[in-house]
Amino acid sequence: MVVLAVAAGFAGGFVSKAYAQEHHPMMSDADKSARMDQHVTRMAKHLAVEVDATPEQQEKIVAIVRSAAKDLAPIRMKLHEAHQRGIAILGAEKIDRAALEKLRVEQIAMMDSNSKRLAQSLADLAEVLTPAQRQKLAEHVKKMGEHMGGRGGHRGMGGMGGMGEQGGR
Repeated sequence: MVVLAVAAGFAGGFVSKAYAQEHHPMMSDADKSARMDQHVTRMAKHLAVEVDATPEQQEKIVAIVRSAAKDLAPIRMKLHEAHQRGIAILGAEKIDRAALEKLRVEQIAMMDSNSKRLAQSLADLAEVLTPAQRQKLAEHVKKMGEHMGGRGGHRGMGGMGGMGEQGGR
C-alpha cells in the first residue's frame, strides 16, 4: 500500500507538473498537448535512466507513462471546476447540503477512477521492470519525497487532495 501511495504521488506529480509547466493561457490546445507529451516523455526517459532500463524497457516505460498522463490530464481542470463549485456552495446565503454532498460523491468517484488508472499503470510498469529495478524506482521516489519536504514526492498533487487547490494548504 505504501509503494502504491508513493507511486501514485509520483505519477500524479508527472501530470500536475507537466500540466502546470506546459499549459499557458495563450497556447493553442494542440501546442499544450504536444508540449505536455514532450515533457512527460522526457520525465519517463529520466525515470528509465534512474532504474537502468534497457532500450526495450525504456520504450515500454515511455508508452505506459504517456498513456497514463493522457488519461489523467483532465483531472486538474475537473478539480478546479469542483473547487469553484465548492466555493459557490459554501458562499451561498443558505448552505445547500444536497449540492455539497453531490460534489463530495463526485469527487470520491473521480478519485476512485483515477486511483484505478494509476494502479493499472503501476502494474504495467512492474511487469516491465525487474525486482532490482523496482527497488531502484522505490528508492528514487523516496528521495524525491524527502527533497520535496517529505510529502511523498508531490506538492499536494496540484490540488488532487479534494476541493482545495493547494493540497490542503
